Amino acid sequence: MRVLLVEDDEMIGQSLHKALEANGWSVDWVKEGELAQSAMADGGYACVLLDLGLPRKDGIEVLRTARAQGDRTPVLVLTARDGLDDRITGLDIGADDYLVKPYEFRELLARMRAVIRRRDGAAHSIIGTEAVQLDLTTREVLVHGDRSQLSAREFALLHALLERPGAILSRDQLESRIYGWGEEVSSNAVDVLIHGMRRKLGADVIRNVRGLGWRIAAGQPVAVHKEGA
Repeated sequence: MRVLLVEDDEMIGQSLHKALEANGWSVDWVKEGELAQSAMADGGYACVLLDLGLPRKDGIEVLRTARAQGDRTPVLVLTARDGLDDRITGLDIGADDYLVKPYEFRELLARMRAVIRRRDGAAHSIIGTEAVQLDLTTREVLVHGDRSQLSAREFALLHALLERPGAILSRDQLESRIYGWGEEVSSNAVDVLIHGMRRKLGADVIRNVRGLGWRIAAGQPVAVHKEGA
């Protein structure tokens, strides 16, 4: 899945970029607030990792503007500002979580998974339908109970389709969820990826809607426990 990394510190940014890609994320990295604002407006991100002390526009203003414009992308604030007032302000204006530097990378990954689950309306890591389910923690797919491991791009594509089972996603929409900036994307990349997944999971799992795109049949939603239930 694609993540937007907003971090002006070169050393921290490079380290996070490398670690996230090693864990299967497609990363777009910007180093200033105005570029972050533009990238968030373009959309297509599973979540945003947002530093607050940014040049040209502070991270608080980036977040406030995004929420005012109706952007509901999960935002995880990563910052050295550890004061209570800073944390309260960030959460009150729309941050989904707040992590103070320094932090353990494993905890960051867990918090990313958590904010994405909350956006999907589930308290645990399984999304999808009774027929096709995606485990966000193990990055595996279950088709009628049979579990298969997924590559990073297979996982990103299925996640996009299973966010709204039954909805049709176009080629451009799927590419925007799978590939980051600067990645070379061939004209048939999505077709090749889906062809391979059909061979692995079954021909009827991902269905083509001629001239429009692809979808996964809506079916019965997988039973989930809502947070607080």
